[in-house]
Amino acid sequence: MNILVIDDEPFVRKLLIHQLGRMGFERVQACASAQEALSVLEGGGAKPELIFCDLQMPEMDGVEFVRHLVRVGYEGGLVLVSGEDERVVQTAAKLARAHNLKVLGALTKPVSIETLKQILAGDVAQGPAQGHKERKTYSAERLRCAIADGELVNYYQPKVEFASGAVAGFETLVRWRHPQDGLILPDQFIPLAEESGLINELTRSVLRTALRHARAWGDDGYALQVAVNVSMDNLVSLDFPDFVERALGEAGIAASGLLLEVTESRLMKDPLTPLEVLARLRLKRVGLSIDDFGTGHSSLAQLRDIPFSELKIDRGFVHGAWRDASLRAILEASLGMARQLGMKTVAEGVEDREDWDFLRNSGCELAQGWFIAKALPHDQIADWIADWEVRRPTVVEFRS
Repeated sequence: MNILVIDDEPFVRKLLIHQLGRMGFERVQACASAQEALSVLEGGGAKPELIFCDLQMPEMDGVEFVRHLVRVGYEGGLVLVSGEDERVVQTAAKLARAHNLKVLGALTKPVSIETLKQILAGDVAQGPAQGHKERKTYSAERLRCAIADGELVNYYQPKVEFASGAVAGFETLVRWRHPQDGLILPDQFIPLAEESGLINELTRSVLRTALRHARAWGDDGYALQVAVNVSMDNLVSLDFPDFVERALGEAGIAASGLLLEVTESRLMKDPLTPLEVLARLRLKRVGLSIDDFGTGHSSLAQLRDIPFSELKIDRGFVHGAWRDASLRAILEASLGMARQLGMKTVAEGVEDREDWDFLRNSGCELAQGWFIAKALPHDQIADWIADWEVRRPTVVEFRS
């Protein structure tokens, strides 16, 4: 493996080269500046497959260098090295990942060989970063036909109680089963539905199907709450609460069996109509969850103005909070605020055992994420519940 080390401090360069040599990496080239490194990348010699880059350098800093890595089409791994504040490093890493660079991690000066080994152990063997796959676009008319023809299908991701591991319900996640293109994820068609005025038609179809599936689970002995995502665009229709009430009645589901997860993807020109719609839904005993709290337009003002019964913390503040002081502070503040407001708390993005143990110890009530299960088709729910009941005693074992 060809490795490039970029740092303006001679001692740091020599130390890192020495440590890499002890780990068996011998083809290591060092540069004292980002400009020198760019000359290497743009030259005709062997290209590096891994770059260690300092953030704080004169003339061209590491953040600016990241932009040039994108320009020259660098596809190898990147490790950031810095003595700066941890949050600055995190911002730089997030920026690099947003540019689709393969960031393996960050090292704090002085570099620890143990940390270096951890970063390289699992990631160096991976292939180069892949460019963004070209996404197919669809017309509003094609989406309208998909809704009418029943091509949209519901998947369900479980939500379980931290304290007991008991299954509390499922979030509905819509997919488009395209006859030629296969299963299409919602980020490829929900924005189109919102922009083209199809979001009401889409949401109502998803909600009816979710309630029908919830009724089938109830008939099988699983009386579980089902959550459905609604856009703020759905809430400009004054008849929406009446539609929900009718749909509940047709499915034979109590209002408490439905939770609407409200996502505000863009600011509303008329805030009064959604307030009326949400207030009426709560009067009908339908649960309301503020989704992706802490991102987009989900804000403290919404908590003040809207009678939410549940606060759902975005995965960006959940996964890895046990090792990140900034995420931990935001997470704990959100949980404390929700408790004072009498709201249930849900952590989405619980991806591993460490996430689970930390969130459980922090007093969060419900968990959702790949540590529990990915989204499942409705006909796999009963089998998943049976399997979860076997796994549950091990999962809920408390480890502080």
